[in-house]
Amino acid sequence: MNGVKAAISAILLSLAGVWSLPVTATEVAPEQEEAASDRRVMVMLKLGADHYRAGGDYGGPYGDVMGEKARLRIARSIARRYRLTLIEAWPMQLIGVDCVIMGINDDRSAAAVAEEISKLPGVEWSQPLNEYRMQAGATKQGYNDRLFGAQAWNLPRLHRMATGRGVTVAIVDSRIDTRHPDFAGKIVIAPDFVVPKRMVAESHGTGVAGIIAAQPNNALGIAGVAPDARVLGLRACWERPLGGATVCDTLSLAKALTFALENKADVINLSLTGPQDRLLETLIGLAIKRNLTIVAAVDKQRPQSSFPAFVPGVLPVSDERLPSGMPPVYIAPGRDIPTTGPDGKWTMVSGSSFAAAHVSGLAALMHQIHSLRFRTASGSTLMGPRGAIDACAALVRVSQLDGDCSKSHQVADLRGLCPAFCQCAQ
Repeated sequence: MNGVKAAISAILLSLAGVWSLPVTATEVAPEQEEAASDRRVMVMLKLGADHYRAGGDYGGPYGDVMGEKARLRIARSIARRYRLTLIEAWPMQLIGVDCVIMGINDDRSAAAVAEEISKLPGVEWSQPLNEYRMQAGATKQGYNDRLFGAQAWNLPRLHRMATGRGVTVAIVDSRIDTRHPDFAGKIVIAPDFVVPKRMVAESHGTGVAGIIAAQPNNALGIAGVAPDARVLGLRACWERPLGGATVCDTLSLAKALTFALENKADVINLSLTGPQDRLLETLIGLAIKRNLTIVAAVDKQRPQSSFPAFVPGVLPVSDERLPSGMPPVYIAPGRDIPTTGPDGKWTMVSGSSFAAAHVSGLAALMHQIHSLRFRTASGSTLMGPRGAIDACAALVRVSQLDGDCSKSHQVADLRGLCPAFCQCAQ
C-alpha cells in the first residue's frame, strides 16, 4: 500500500510541478478570522402580494421599489427598537420572504434576539446566522488519465451506460478553479454568494468538482463520475487563511440554494454539515418537492446532529460505516482519493465531502438514464438500501422499466456490464 501511495505522489509531482497540500478541515483558523455569525440574526419579513407580479424586478436588495420602501421601514423600525444594525437583505421569492441580516451591538445572544423578533407582526420568523463546515479530512485502468488507476469505481463501465449528459449538477461549495485543465469549460456558471468576494480558486470546491465532472481520457489527472454533466459552481463557502477550515453561513447557502432552484438544477451537492436551520430546511424541502436530488455529507464525529444530511429526502453520505446505533447512511469512496486542486494541480483528499461528490456524480448518471423514472421515485429508493453503494447496480436499477430486465432500453449493453444484472433491482 505504501508503494502505491508513493507512486501516486510521484505522478502528482510530475503533473503539478509542486505538491498541492491535501484539503483539510481539522485545523483551527486564527482567532482574528473567526466568522462573526454569532453576532448576527436573520429576520424573515413577509412579502406582500405585489412582490409576485409578473415581470417584477428582483435585481435590487429588496425587489420592487414600493415593496422595498415598505419593508425597509419595517426593518429600520425593528433595528431601532432592538438596538440592531442593518447589514444586508436578500429577497427570497420562492418561499415568500425577504431575508434581512442585522448585527447585534451588545452582548445579547443571537438566539435570544431572534426569539423576541419572531413574535413581531410582519415577521415570518427570525433565527441566528449559523455556520457550516465542509466534511474533508487530511489527506483501475481503462482511461489514459495519469491518476485514473488510483480512482474508485469502474468508471469506464459506468460511462458505457451514462456520462451525465443533459443533467445539471449544482456544486454548493468554495470557489472552483474553472481554468483547471481537467475541466475544460465544464463549469458553465460560477456566481459568488460570499461577501467579500474572492477571485482566487479554493481547494475544497475544486476537489469536489473534479470528482464529479473532470474530463476523462485527456491524458491528464483524473476522470469525473459524470464528466458530461452541466455544472453550476456556486460559491457559498470560503477558506479561512493559513490552512483554516472551509466554512459557509446560512445566508450564503440560502442564496446558492435559491439560485440552484431557479436555474433548474437536477442534483445539488452539499458536502457540509452544521446546526439545524429553518431557512435552509425550507429551501431544501422545496427542492425535494420539485424532485431535485440533494446529496449531503455526514459529520462522522457527530453523525446524529448532521444537518442537512438527515432531512427527509436528502441522501446522507459518509466515507465509512458509522458506529453501531447511529443512523444508516450511504457509503461511497472517500479515502485517499485523487482529484483536482487549485492552480491547475492535482492532490489527494479524504472525507465524507468527497464521498458525497461520488454520489452526486452517480445521481447525475441515473438522471440521464431514466430522468422521468428518477423524478417520480425517491432518490433513496433508486439508489438502493443504505450502506456501501454498488454504482453499477444503481444504474441498472434505474434503467429498468417496471422491474423487468428484458424491457430495459439498454439491456444489450447492461447484460455484459453487471454480472448480477437481473438481480440488481432486488
